[in-house]
Amino acid sequence: MIDYSTAPWPVREDFAACHNRYWQRLAAPGTWFTGAERVDIAREIRQSQQCDLCRRRKESLSPYTVDGTHDTVTDLPDVVVEVIHRVTTDSARLTKTWFDGIMQQGLSEEKYVEIIGTLVALFSIDEFCRCLGLPLNELPEPQPGEPSRYRPANATYDSAWVPILPTRVDTGPDADLWEGDMRGYVIRALSLVPDEVRNLLDESEAHYLKVHEVWNVTKAPQGTLTRPQTEIVAARVSALNGCFY
Repeated sequence: MIDYSTAPWPVREDFAACHNRYWQRLAAPGTWFTGAERVDIAREIRQSQQCDLCRRRKESLSPYTVDGTHDTVTDLPDVVVEVIHRVTTDSARLTKTWFDGIMQQGLSEEKYVEIIGTLVALFSIDEFCRCLGLPLNELPEPQPGEPSRYRPANATYDSAWVPILPTRVDTGPDADLWEGDMRGYVIRALSLVPDEVRNLLDESEAHYLKVHEVWNVTKAPQGTLTRPQTEIVAARVSALNGCFY
C-alpha cells in the first residue's frame, strides 16, 4: 500500500489513491503483456538509470555510434529492454529509423505502445517520490492471468509512428476516453492500447488537470500553484528533457 503520510511535506491524499490504483493495474495482466511482464518492464525502467550503455550513449554526440549490451535485471527480450532503456534515458534523440529497426526485430506496435504507457505512468510516480526525497515505492506482486489482446478496430495511421484512434470516438468500447474532438496527440499517442490512455488520464487528474480542463487556461490544478506557475514549471522541465512539444 502506497502511503505518503510520512513525507517531509504535506501530500494530498489523492496522490496516494491515484498511485495505488496504478499499482493495482500494473500488477494485473495488461492488453499485450502479462502482469509479470508489466512489473518486469517497471523494473527495467528503474534499472535504466544505472545502465552503463545508456550512460555512454547519453554522453555521446550520437547514441547511434555507441554499441554494447544493456545492464538488465530481467529476462525480457532484448528488443523490449532496448525500447525501455532508450525511451527512459534518451527519448529526445529517438528517430523513425530507430523505431523501424525495433519493429523489424519483431516487436509489435501494440506492445511498443503498452511499454510506453507503462513507462510514462511509472516514471511519473517515481519522479514524484524523488522530488519529495522519498524512497521509490516497492513494486507490486504480479497477478496471474492472460492479456486481453484488445486492438481498436478504428485505429489508423495519422501523423504518428503507430496507429491511433481518430479525433472523435463517440461510440463503442473506447467512447469513454474523451468527449468531442481530441486533437491533442499527447493523449491520442497511446490510443492503440486504450487502457494506457485511461491510466494517463487518471494520473493526469491528480498530477495536473482533467483532460477536458487543460484547454481552459483559467483553470488551476489542485494545490497551491497557480496555472501560470504550473505551466512555467512544466515548460522548464520539458526544455531540460528535450521534449518535442
